[in-house]
Amino acid sequence: MRTCTDATPQHHQAPGCGCLPPAGRRAVLGLLAAAGFARGASAGSGHYDAMLLNCIDPRFTTGSFLWMSSHGLRDRYSQFTIAGGPIGAVHPRFATWHAAFWDNLAVSVQLHAIRQVMAVTHRDCGAAKLAFGEAALATRAQETATHAEALAAFRAEATRRQPDLQVVTAVMDLDGTIQRIG
Repeated sequence: MRTCTDATPQHHQAPGCGCLPPAGRRAVLGLLAAAGFARGASAGSGHYDAMLLNCIDPRFTTGSFLWMSSHGLRDRYSQFTIAGGPIGAVHPRFATWHAAFWDNLAVSVQLHAIRQVMAVTHRDCGAAKLAFGEAALATRAQETATHAEALAAFRAEATRRQPDLQVVTAVMDLDGTIQRIG
């Protein structure tokens, strides 16, 4: 295995190693723009349609993106990710986290004029197990009922704090399919 050892100002890798020289800021931004990643670059002061609240579990990042895109929200939503998603925002087990989410939602309403918050939990959630216990999630029916209870609590709190927002709640399955709740 060849290592990169030549530290000349023009080449930071070993000659012939196949590594590219370091790209400047302008080159990286050009590549991102060409790839379509810079479309929302002016996002800081823009108006958006929604905020997505979902879980930190990486198994569901692609499904969440696809779900939001299927609602016409690609590059039109802010996102807050916390263990358990809506469960983390309302369950007493995670009380120290609550203010961070609700303050963030208020700022998103203020800065981005969002009209809805979309709160998604998912099946086989470790945070749900910590919050409710294994027995509450033992069967699919129990798991659905437990998530529905948490999402109802989230919906009630969101409506109390931000009465003008539409609240959409759902549970994502392991295959990425979504079941709307409430």
